[in-house]
Amino acid sequence: MNERLTEQKSIYLQIGEMIETDILRGILLEEEQVPSTNELAKLYTINPATAAKGVNLLVDEGILYKRRGIGMFVARGARDKILAKRRDAFAENHIAPMLTEARSLGITKEELVTMIEEKSI
Repeated sequence: MNERLTEQKSIYLQIGEMIETDILRGILLEEEQVPSTNELAKLYTINPATAAKGVNLLVDEGILYKRRGIGMFVARGARDKILAKRRDAFAENHIAPMLTEARSLGITKEELVTMIEEKSI
């Protein structure tokens, strides 16, 4: 969790996303303990309640779970849940607007696929 907080989005959302990203990258594994809210608060110089809000968001989504008296841990299947959530967000935030613009320009599906293939690495 070496990322920096920005002013573009609520801090608690950024905390949640950073934990998710660490799970996706394999930095945090299933059944592994995540940093405590106090550790997160100290690391990012934020209020522990703000850090807790970001962590609790992930608990509500089933990505983390609490072991009473021990801390928060990565749930089984968390990586798959995060991938599904982020793929849905990608489709909604990037693909849907692209398709809307393509339709307005009269670009066919075939032309769009060709454009994507030409821009591929």
